[in-house]
Amino acid sequence: MREQLIIGGFGGQGVLLLGEIIARAAIADGKETVCVPAYGPEVRGGFAHSTVIISDQQIGAVTVSEPDTLIVMNQTSLERFLSQLRQGGWLFVNTSLVEPPELGAGVVVPLPATEIAEEMGNVRVANSVMLGAYVAGKGVVSEEASLEALSSGLRGRAKELAEMNVIAYRKGLALGLCAAGEGESPR
Repeated sequence: MREQLIIGGFGGQGVLLLGEIIARAAIADGKETVCVPAYGPEVRGGFAHSTVIISDQQIGAVTVSEPDTLIVMNQTSLERFLSQLRQGGWLFVNTSLVEPPELGAGVVVPLPATEIAEEMGNVRVANSVMLGAYVAGKGVVSEEASLEALSSGLRGRAKELAEMNVIAYRKGLALGLCAAGEGESPR
């Protein structure tokens, strides 16, 4: 098994944290992983992305030229990375900010992540919605490991925000299961 993932968005959307959480979950599941964050000097509002590789084997090269999965939080990320998505790959799209494209072959998972986060009272939990959907849809990392990685990644932050991230994660799980054809939408 080898999963190559690119997560893209703008600074402040939590794309770097999302990559780190997925990598931590993979480690907890006993897999090899590499996480490479990249961001512009602007930090908030500038372009940011994270590359994650997960494998059952040792990872040699840390570059991803043809990802199996894309998680795009904004239009710029879609435009920048869509052409790289491997044939038959998965595309998780934040439809609050991006119009999902048609893929000839592959899976498009449309998620109104920012809208859900706003309804919950904090736009900063949109990345947790995407995390839950990714975990449920792809099954590359376990729910248990990803929840623990999310919780440990948020330690030291406001308790209310940490709890809100867990709720957003669970909403994403339900939406991801729906995308995989295994349930009904919780919205």
